[in-house]
Amino acid sequence: MASFVDKLLSAARRNHSLLCIGLDPDPGLMPEVGVLDFNRAIIDATSDLVCAYKPNLAFYEALGVSGLDILLKTVESIPSHIPSIGDAKRGDIGNTAHRYAHALFSVLGFDAVTVNPYLGTDSLEPFLEHADKGVFILCRTSNSGSGDFQSLPCADGGTSQPLYLRVAQKAQEWNRRGNVGLVVGATHPKELRRVRLTCPDMPLLIPGIGAQGGDLAASVHHGVDRNGEKAIIVSSRQVLYASRGKDFAEAARKVA
Repeated sequence: MASFVDKLLSAARRNHSLLCIGLDPDPGLMPEVGVLDFNRAIIDATSDLVCAYKPNLAFYEALGVSGLDILLKTVESIPSHIPSIGDAKRGDIGNTAHRYAHALFSVLGFDAVTVNPYLGTDSLEPFLEHADKGVFILCRTSNSGSGDFQSLPCADGGTSQPLYLRVAQKAQEWNRRGNVGLVVGATHPKELRRVRLTCPDMPLLIPGIGAQGGDLAASVHHGVDRNGEKAIIVSSRQVLYASRGKDFAEAARKVA
């Protein structure tokens, strides 16, 4: 069975792309069309331009009971050669994490997920044991408050380094199956560079381009590996809501 990284690289090379579109439908920003039809139109218009799609579960949970079905059908609508990343940011004790992993990988069918490392190794292992699936660990996130904890100095063996860098180093230890990646925001290019130097071969999921003001050129420059690959540049609102008219899919394609 092909690994997530294999699938990612195949899609990126096929479409000559580092772009991942976040499928985060907000009815308050969308044109007058159903959520599933909206997602499918975006996918149809952009599937030759991306290396991945990333639905954020919050936008589907907010739709109520029907949201889970819409999410499932959205994932099924993504072409089979393009990876799907479930942006769930899960992190809980082991027995709960096992159920989260089952739901995201086996029920919803995601190729990769985002997880929170705050609870430590045993909370991540239920995801990591799925060797063919990608596991993106939150490292240096794109939001303005991320430095409250992620930049705190962390003492280790007589030296001190920011917590996000310690997470990156632990991720190297957790990557025994070759399925670990890190989430590093485009809004922090200097930190992105340090993470890439620490983890030279790991895929990096890089949100924050567009509405959050991340630096695209710096994100590509510092985010890619030595082969110019394994950087997944995420854009959501900037692409999805390029137009609220009937031309929304065409407009999304132009921005993508």
